Amino acid sequence: MSLEDYTKEKLWPILTETVHALVMYPHHKAYTREVILNEKPDTSPAELAVRLRIPLGEALVILYELINEKNAMKGTSTEETKGPSKVL
Repeated sequence: MSLEDYTKEKLWPILTETVHALVMYPHHKAYTREVILNEKPDTSPAELAVRLRIPLGEALVILYELINEKNAMKGTSTEETKGPSKVL
């Protein structure tokens, strides 16, 4: 499943809300943006989850949001950009 497929699921908003409530979420997101994606831009959600020792759901939300932020700067949509498509 691609990140885009997950966002179409009915429970995506609940997952996103739950992840945003995690105390370490902002720090994990910043570290992913500043370190991990600079070292390996095609990091998959599963790789991120293992590397940061976080739940896969948090990794999915982080990567999805960072891809959207990057695309917003470029003026493209998530569907136009190939992000990490293989989750597991």
